[in-house]
Amino acid sequence: QAQLVESGGGLVQSGGSLRLSCAASVNVFTFTRMGWHRQAPGKARELVAEISIDDSADYADSVKGRFNISKDNAKNTVYLQMNRLKPDDTGVYYCHAHSPSWPTGNDYWGQGTQVTVSS
Repeated sequence: QAQLVESGGGLVQSGGSLRLSCAASVNVFTFTRMGWHRQAPGKARELVAEISIDDSADYADSVKGRFNISKDNAKNTVYLQMNRLKPDDTGVYYCHAHSPSWPTGNDYWGQGTQVTVSS
């Protein structure tokens, strides 16, 4: 059973930067994709950024050009570099990983880390 542990959240002023880390308890090649989701108060959880096993990445339109997702295979860790943060980026950020297994695969979630952007 894989575990994901996030770190790096905190309070930052609008325009500032934060880097989130997600350390996996297993080799990241176990997963076909890993990513970050966030949930703002009163809103549904949404995908922020995702990186595939081949290192191709996708981003939500709202963060394109500001956020960058990367993966260090040697450290089994995924990062989310967040720049030019806005108050709308506030929320709990969850690390997610998907591993292939019949029939639907397995999804793993971290415990979440709070990101608060003040105006």
